[in-house]
Amino acid sequence: MTQFRKLIQILDPATLPGALAIAGILFALGLFLSWAIRRLTIAALHHDERDLIDAISLKFISRLIGLVVWLLLLTVYAHLIPALDRLANAMLAGVGLASVIIGFAAQQTLGNLVAGISLVLYRPFRQGDRLQIATPTESFCDTGLVEGVSLGFTTLRADDGREIIVANGTMAQQTMIKLPRNAPDASAPSAKDKAPSA
Repeated sequence: MTQFRKLIQILDPATLPGALAIAGILFALGLFLSWAIRRLTIAALHHDERDLIDAISLKFISRLIGLVVWLLLLTVYAHLIPALDRLANAMLAGVGLASVIIGFAAQQTLGNLVAGISLVLYRPFRQGDRLQIATPTESFCDTGLVEGVSLGFTTLRADDGREIIVANGTMAQQTMIKLPRNAPDASAPSAKDKAPSA
């Protein structure tokens, strides 16, 4: 019984050691849940022998779930610690103005997140697909294999090894050409173009 009381005293959220101990526990829980989500994703992809699961969708959803887990743990921590809870209540009056400011500041980021969700839902491409997209290069386009879609960006690997990173918002709004996987790079100059003129 005395050990239980000592444990309660150690985890008292009103004290600094208790608040730090609770933060450590929630942080460890967050790391464990993130690891479990990653392991489940890898296991699902590994056991999908008939290619029924879209790898990009599953990885995107697992990252989104991980983000939600961390936000929930942060919210729980803020409610468990009396000082933070009082601070949150005091700031509640300014939430309207703060949300507008944060909304404007994070407009591009939130737009990329929503665009990423739409790319995962509508699935215009899959992992390993070969795409030709508009890029700020000399030929105004680039070709690469889709490596993945994160919460903010889509990543492609060009034939010469370059990594092409495109914001999800840009990716969702542009015209993409899906090419056969063994097609030559249309953006690269051909041998005819390289030959010197007489």
